[in-house]
Amino acid sequence: QVRLVESGGGSVQAGGSLRLSCEVSPGYMFSVTAVGWHRQALGKEREFVAAIRWNTGITYYTDSVKGRFTISRDNAKNTLYLQMSSLKPEDTAVYYCAAGIFYTATQSMVRRSYAYWGQGTQVTVSS
Repeated sequence: QVRLVESGGGSVQAGGSLRLSCEVSPGYMFSVTAVGWHRQALGKEREFVAAIRWNTGITYYTDSVKGRFTISRDNAKNTLYLQMSSLKPEDTAVYYCAAGIFYTATQSMVRRSYAYWGQGTQVTVSS
């Protein structure tokens, strides 16, 4: 079982920055090909934010965060990051780390591509 533990959420004013981290249980990376971040705002559906292919570093982003968010990973630490800058109130949500087997941008955006999920971390952006 792949275990994912998020950290780094919090409250920030619009225009500010936050970095989320997701530690992936060691020894299980052979069972997934990519990891990513999704978010769910209150009363809304969970949506894809960004993903990265673990071995190649190829990244995928939803349009609303391109140029503001950067996804990266540290293979040695089995840790995934999401650097969020120029935050907006509409970025307020619970952010989830997830892992699965997929190889394309289209697959990265589909929730069923992810077999493993973290517990989520709250990000609140005030205006």
